[in-house]
Amino acid sequence: MQNYQKNSRKTGNIGEQATAEFLQRHGYEILKRNYTVRGGEIDIIASKNGTTAFVEVKTRKEAPLEEGEQAITPVKKKRIVAAAQRYIDEVMKNCESCRFDVAVVTVSDNAVKHLKYYVNAFDGSNQ
Repeated sequence: MQNYQKNSRKTGNIGEQATAEFLQRHGYEILKRNYTVRGGEIDIIASKNGTTAFVEVKTRKEAPLEEGEQAITPVKKKRIVAAAQRYIDEVMKNCESCRFDVAVVTVSDNAVKHLKYYVNAFDGSNQ
């Protein structure tokens, strides 16, 4: 089990790094990575043109049992929104333009094969 967790974390790190680089290439500033509070985590917090994006990264190996998009459950969304609210309260003080994005990364042999990025993937108001 420990080996699986180590490999899973390594795969996740590859996806998060690829997403951070993708965002930077598209003009985003990475404000924070792996922001963790009790009950939730945000993989990447990035900013561009006055908009803050709270980004959830789902990394999967090729031919997964569950696609990355399916892993963004209502419970997961609620935890992301709660963590984002804490970040806004503690760091930003307010957020006039915030959104929730999702990156789905496919990895094979420790290399990124595909990255799909969803802007404004879900609404945080009904969580």
